[in-house]
Amino acid sequence: MRKANKSRKSRETEIAVNLNIDGEGKSKINSGIGFLDHMLELFAFWGHFDLEVITKEADFKVDIHHANEDLGIVLGQAFKEALADKQGINRIGDASVPMEEVTAGVTLDISGRGSLKLLIAPGNTPLPQEGYEIKYAEHFFDAFAKQLGMNLNIKIENPSSDLHTSLEPVFKALGKALSEAVGIDPRRKGIPSTKGVID
Repeated sequence: MRKANKSRKSRETEIAVNLNIDGEGKSKINSGIGFLDHMLELFAFWGHFDLEVITKEADFKVDIHHANEDLGIVLGQAFKEALADKQGINRIGDASVPMEEVTAGVTLDISGRGSLKLLIAPGNTPLPQEGYEIKYAEHFFDAFAKQLGMNLNIKIENPSSDLHTSLEPVFKALGKALSEAVGIDPRRKGIPSTKGVID
């Protein structure tokens, strides 16, 4: 079982993540950010990851920026640790998920080179909901991708002004694409790189 327990304590936050990559999609998430909790439940469910998030302390006096970004950092670190040297994994994954008029596409590569490209097609601008904004999602994805060492490309087609409708298919697609990427290919006998190593 590929598991990891990671925590991060700073002046603003104290967050712990317990992860089982080879799980059943069970989750127990308390980030202090209700909207993000729901999105991560969807991510875990569709990725078949067992995920627990415990926020012991967070500074919400100004905004949710620190807790949101720090959770992305810890989650990325947990996945990287659980994958260890990444032997036998597919490495690359993609998924497309609709919700009403919105379609979210996620393509990713656990290459060791963390990057994020979030493209929102012209149309409606997703409006803040429950104190959460599209910029916070971008910060979360950026931190997650960079800590995991994942090239993460996200595209939202026909965006809705309803943030929930625009982001729910993204988190579902991320779960499905990452599940594919971390899946083991029995034909792969070593590390999925012609270089023989993924940092």
